[in-house]
Amino acid sequence: MSLLDPFSFLIVSVGLFAGALVSGLTGFAFSAVAGAILLHVMPPVEAVPMMMACSTVTQTFSLVALRGSVRWRGSALLIVGGALGMLPALYLLYHVDAGIFRIGFGTFLVAYAAYMLFRPAVACAGALPGRLRQAIVGFGGGLVGGLTAMPGALPVIWCDLRGMPREQQRGFVQPYIVTMQLFALALMVSRNTISGDALVKLAFNLPALVAGAALGVVMFRRIGDAVFRRVILTVLLFAGLLLVV
Repeated sequence: MSLLDPFSFLIVSVGLFAGALVSGLTGFAFSAVAGAILLHVMPPVEAVPMMMACSTVTQTFSLVALRGSVRWRGSALLIVGGALGMLPALYLLYHVDAGIFRIGFGTFLVAYAAYMLFRPAVACAGALPGRLRQAIVGFGGGLVGGLTAMPGALPVIWCDLRGMPREQQRGFVQPYIVTMQLFALALMVSRNTISGDALVKLAFNLPALVAGAALGVVMFRRIGDAVFRRVILTVLLFAGLLLVV
């Protein structure tokens, strides 16, 4: 894609805005939404690093905007588990067929979201779960994230199963997703997989990113827990379909 191509630039801006909007609203799934558009006008070798960098921007924006509900200490074990989970994921990425894993995980997301959309939400769980369970969920999220670029999927599902209110869920999961994104971004930078051209395109599209993330956060603050849950499940369903297709 050329920066001088107005049509391609518009498509990329729309894709990044849509991804930022969903990320600001739900706290995850930027790459799933943006990638559904960007990969039609950019090769994966350019689109994926750019989406990773843009996702980090939107996640940081959401973290700052929702800082009042963020609980870093409560997410510490989740984060440690996620970092440990990404290590074997990096090995598996080059030694197993990650495509088969993505299809399998995508099928699971579709089945889970479709079932839960027709099932009543469970009662509010209240206090945070045990430390061992936090670490295990974090590890699973890191492992899955390293192979699918969706580290937040498992923690979000776990929070849904426990019936966490939307603000508690975002305060619990948002620090985890931001940290996993920064960790993955650091790995990409160390491998020189992010080009200067990708950073230039990111700079040109910062207004679209910020506008989308800001609108998403505003929508998050105005909807109730029941609507938020249905939005989360719909996004999981959409992301699962993209992984399968």
